[in-house]
Amino acid sequence: MSDLTLILLAAGNSSRFKVPVKKQWLRIGHDPLWLFVTNRITKMVSFANVIVVAHPEELPFMRSMCDITLVAGGSTRQDSLRNALSQVDTPYVLVSDIARACIDSTVLTRLITARELADCIVPTLGVNDTIVYGDDTIVRESIKRIQTPQLSRTTILRLALDTTQEYTDESSAIVAHGGTRHYVEGDIRADKITRIDDLRALECLGSPAAMTFTGNGFDVHPFEEGKQMVLGGVEIESSYGFKAHSDGDVAIHALIDALLGAACMGDIGMLFPDTDEDYKNIDSKVLLTRCVEKIHAFGFVIAHADITVIAQVPKIGPYKEQMRKTLAPLMGLSPSRLNIKATTTEHLGFIGRKEGVGVMATASLHYFDWING
Repeated sequence: MSDLTLILLAAGNSSRFKVPVKKQWLRIGHDPLWLFVTNRITKMVSFANVIVVAHPEELPFMRSMCDITLVAGGSTRQDSLRNALSQVDTPYVLVSDIARACIDSTVLTRLITARELADCIVPTLGVNDTIVYGDDTIVRESIKRIQTPQLSRTTILRLALDTTQEYTDESSAIVAHGGTRHYVEGDIRADKITRIDDLRALECLGSPAAMTFTGNGFDVHPFEEGKQMVLGGVEIESSYGFKAHSDGDVAIHALIDALLGAACMGDIGMLFPDTDEDYKNIDSKVLLTRCVEKIHAFGFVIAHADITVIAQVPKIGPYKEQMRKTLAPLMGLSPSRLNIKATTTEHLGFIGRKEGVGVMATASLHYFDWING
């Protein structure tokens, strides 16, 4: 039985990445980067437990992709690591960042072989260029570039992190606490992904799978007298609107379900529950914008959408073009890639009796192509 736990930190917000996709959700084949890195390391080393720390809002979607231990991250890297350590019961822990995607087996072997030499074992790289700090030239042989993963004694690391002082890596916290640090040779291939250009230098990363994903959505709402009707993001001239927790825009609700279906990210009730007062009477265009942001952050690009409004009343024809021009920009589409259709039920059913409206929607997505931009 292994005496080592793996912790991978993936709760960052990718603020320096400068693309809509969070870097931990970039696709390598079909796998998001966090899962690709997890699988890569666990194929090289046997661990007693594997823990991935992620943003709390991402955990429900991650659980459908793996059966490893998932832990909610905190507001800082250190908070996230403390959360993960609460799940560790092995004497040693190996901690790395998802952004170090191409860790080599030789580095892992060096770390594990040296684990009894200090409280924290650290891979480092030297510096080849001249280093100047202010006006002083520093002896470059004394400079080390610190990498992860770092292998630590679990009890020592817990004690070292029990502080309000923030540290950028485990070894700094352990040394500040009075512990010891031992260096092993790192690997340039374990450089950290900070910006999109960093990806292209990493040979272990394959391209995202070239596939199209399709989702369907369907929603209905009954009429309510004395309420403004909003459909497809457009105000419709009518003496009644839709009975709903939000503004009742049944077209946008069906569209959101289609987008979430294509991304395998649940449904509108999961993302925006009607029991939450924050969504009371909310403009559904706001919900669509938030949905699109999340879909983009999770590594998808919207390719196309098609909406069919099923209504005996009101007449939809005069509003279709305005709906296209309203909704398409919210999805990052040109209006030519959003289709709006309307039909009736020939006076059959509750729609035919003029009691409400139904909408069907279809949307297609593909993975963000980080290789070709």
